[in-house]
Amino acid sequence: MFVLVSYDVDEKRVAKVNKILKKYLTWTQNSLFEGEITEGLLKQCMAEISKKIDPSYDSLYVYRVSNPKNIKKDVYGVEKDFESMFL
Repeated sequence: MFVLVSYDVDEKRVAKVNKILKKYLTWTQNSLFEGEITEGLLKQCMAEISKKIDPSYDSLYVYRVSNPKNIKKDVYGVEKDFESMFL
């Protein structure tokens, strides 16, 4: 399945959440990840993240897309490629 994951967490936890999500998905914006993932890996990812966030303060949204062919992504301005920035 294709997912979009966005998060809004306390500054102290941003790097931890970002590091976990990078293992599973592609970083496309400061607090947005996207990509193909299995249900099992998504559950594993969310289990790791749930140990790092404070559910009374932080938030994380997971948008599941059944058919990614129905998504059209338009980028205005510079399309960030975080992977190549660090290579």
